[in-house]
Amino acid sequence: MTRDPRHDILFEPIQIGPKTLRNRFWQVPHCNGAGSDRPGFQAMHRGMKAQGGFAAVFTEVCMVAPDSDSMPWVGSKLIDQGDIQNLRLMTDEAHRHGCLAGVELTHGSSFCFNAETRMPNRAPSQIPNEMEGMSSARAMSHSDIRKMQRDHVDAALRAREAGFDLLTVFCGLATVPNYFLYPWNNKRTDEYGGNFENRARFTVELMQMLREEITDCAIGIRFPIDTLDAPFGYGDLGIRAEEEGMKFVALLDDLVDYWDINIGTLNWGEDAGSSRFFEANHEAPYTRHAKQVSKKPIINVGRFTDPDVMVKAITSGQCDIIGMARPSIADPFLPNKIKEGRYEDIRECIGCNVCVSRWEKGGPPIWCTQNTTAGEEYRRGWHPEIFVPTRNAEPAVMVIGAGPAGLECAMVLGKRGYETVQLVDAQPAVGGHLNWVTQLPGFGTWKRVTDWRKTQLSLHTHVGIELNTRLGIDDILNYGAQHVIFATGSSWDTTGMSGPIHDYILGADASKPEIVTPDQYARDGKPVGKRVVVIDHDAYYMGSAVAIDLAQKGHEVVYLTHNESVGPYLRYTLEEQRVHMKLMELGVELLPLQFAVSVEGGKVTSVNKWTAEETEIPYDSVLIVTYRKSECALYDQLQAQPERLKEADITSIHLIGDAHTPGMIAQATFSGARLAREFDTEDPDTHQPFIRERRLVGATEDDYQLGARTLSMAMARGK
Repeated sequence: MTRDPRHDILFEPIQIGPKTLRNRFWQVPHCNGAGSDRPGFQAMHRGMKAQGGFAAVFTEVCMVAPDSDSMPWVGSKLIDQGDIQNLRLMTDEAHRHGCLAGVELTHGSSFCFNAETRMPNRAPSQIPNEMEGMSSARAMSHSDIRKMQRDHVDAALRAREAGFDLLTVFCGLATVPNYFLYPWNNKRTDEYGGNFENRARFTVELMQMLREEITDCAIGIRFPIDTLDAPFGYGDLGIRAEEEGMKFVALLDDLVDYWDINIGTLNWGEDAGSSRFFEANHEAPYTRHAKQVSKKPIINVGRFTDPDVMVKAITSGQCDIIGMARPSIADPFLPNKIKEGRYEDIRECIGCNVCVSRWEKGGPPIWCTQNTTAGEEYRRGWHPEIFVPTRNAEPAVMVIGAGPAGLECAMVLGKRGYETVQLVDAQPAVGGHLNWVTQLPGFGTWKRVTDWRKTQLSLHTHVGIELNTRLGIDDILNYGAQHVIFATGSSWDTTGMSGPIHDYILGADASKPEIVTPDQYARDGKPVGKRVVVIDHDAYYMGSAVAIDLAQKGHEVVYLTHNESVGPYLRYTLEEQRVHMKLMELGVELLPLQFAVSVEGGKVTSVNKWTAEETEIPYDSVLIVTYRKSECALYDQLQAQPERLKEADITSIHLIGDAHTPGMIAQATFSGARLAREFDTEDPDTHQPFIRERRLVGATEDDYQLGARTLSMAMARGK
C-alpha cells in the first residue's frame, strides 16, 4: 500500500522555534490518570504515540506549584526533583522514537481545592470560583504576582532539566493567565485589571521572563481564542475570537514559538465536543482567526480522524499542525497508518468521550471504547498493534455473539494466530446492540466500533463469521469447538424492576402493548402512542436518547427521572448541557427527582425523591429505561453440566462483555480483549494482572512500603 500524494503535506517537517517537528501530528495535552506519580504508565502511554508516528507528545496539565493541587483529579507536577526524575521517563521514551516531548505548565488558581497540600489559593481577585463554588482564593498582591510568575519559570526550568523540548503555558480553562485576562474573573483596579492591555499584562511579563531564561526549548501558549456565548462561556465578560482573541494572539506573537488554539472555557464540552452534537473540525470558524494575526505555527484540534480533513485544515490556512487528543488515544499509530497508506487500519475515534469521563470522575486510568490497550501499555504490557502469538494455534474456538465484546475477542484471537475461530450470531449482521443504537440521533459515529473490527477480521485474520444462526445447547455441544466464548450481550429489563428502588414499578410490564423498552422501540419497532412518558432510571445516555428520538418524530414526550438532571454520567462525558438543551428545544417536559412507582390506568404515578409528594402524569405509552439484564442462559446451563462438556471435548467456556456484566461499550471491548490476550494463561477468567506500577523490577520491599509517590521516585532512579 502507498500513501495518497494528497497527504504528503502532513509529513512535511516544520520549524518550531529552536526545534524541528518531523511531521504535522501533535498530541495536544490530555489527561490519562498517570500524572507524574505513575511514571511507567505516563512514559509508555505517551511513548506509544511517539512510536506510532506523532511528532510531539504532551503531558496533561502539569502543576507548577504546591498551591495548584488538583486532587482528586490527577495531573502531573513539576515541583521537585522527584517529579523531574519521574517525567524524564516520558521524555526519554518520546526521544527514543524521534519525537519531541511537551509539557503543559499550569496553575489552577482558585479552581484548585489543594486537598493534599492544604495550601491557600492565589488568584487575580478574591471571588468564588465559578466551577468549584467551595473554592476561593486570596487576591494577589504585586509581590504575589511576581512569585506566581517565578513559579511558572522555575517549573519551566525543571521541565527543561527533565528533557522536555516544548514548553506550553496553559492560558485556558481554569488557569492564572486566563483568570487575569477575563473580566469575569478579574475585578482588579490596578495595572493588572480593567482594559485589555492591563488584563494581558501578567501573561506578557511571564513570557518575557521565560524568554530571558530559556533559549533552547520551544515556548508556546495553549489558548482558547473564543470563550463562546453565554451560557457556554462568559457572554460579554468573556472574549470573542475576532476581538480580544485576535488581539491577545497579536500582542504575544513575538514572545511565542507556537500557538495551540482551541475554544471554550467554562464548559470544555464545547472544545472536547461529543460526536452526538459536533462534527469533526467543529472549532474551525473560531480558531482560523489566529492565522490572520500570527506569524508562528498554529496547532488546531477538532477530533481529526480523516486525512483529507486534516489536509484541508492546513491548506485552507486554518492551521499548520494537526492537534489531536481523543484520536491519538483511539489510535496511537494513526500517523504511521496514513504515512504507509494503511487507511483501512485506522481505528477512528467515535467521540463518545469515555476517555474524558475517567478524568472527570477523579482521574482513574484512561479508558477508550475503540482502543482497549489505552492505559494498559505499561500495566499489562499491551500494544495496540502487536499481539503475542498463541502457544497453541490448533484448538478450535467458537465465539457466540458478534457485538462489541465478541467482535473484539474474535479479532484479537485471530491476530494472535488461532487457526480456527468461528464467530456466530443469531442476527443477520454483526454489531449486536450497536446496530440499533447507532440509528438514534447523534450516534452515527459509534458504528465505527463495528465497522473497524469487521474490517480487521476480514483483512488480518482467518476468523469465520456465521450469521442468522441461533444456537441451542445441543448445537454448541456438537459444534466441535474446544473453547466456547459467550458474548451474548444484554437486553433492557421488561419487568419494570427499578434499579434505584430495587423493586418493581407497579404495572410496568413490557408485555403490555402500551409499555415498551428501548430495544423494543428502536430495534423491534414496537409502536408507541402520541403522548409518551419516558421513565429513565438509568445513569447514562439511553433515556435522553430515546426521548430526543421520540420528540423529533413528533411525539409529546415527558421525561421522568430520579436523577437531578438527564443522566449523571453525561456530566462526565461533557454531554449533559447539550442533552438538556436539546430536550428543552424539542419541548420535552422534564421531571427530575422523581421515582416512578406505578404505571396503571393511563397514568404514571411518581414520588418526589426528597418530599415523597406524588405526581400523576397521563400517557398513551410508557417507555421504561430501567436497567439491562445479561443474556447468559446458555452459558449458565452449560456451566451446570460439566459432564456434558467433557463428553463433547469442550475444554473451557467463558463469559464476556454485557453477557457477564452490563456496562458501557468500552468495558465490553476491553472484556473481549482481555480474555483473548490472556487466553493462554492457566485460568484467564480469574487471572489477576500484575500491577507493575506498584512493584517494578528492581524495587526492594522497603521501597514498596514507602507509598506510591516515593516508590515511583525510587523506580525512576532505578533503585
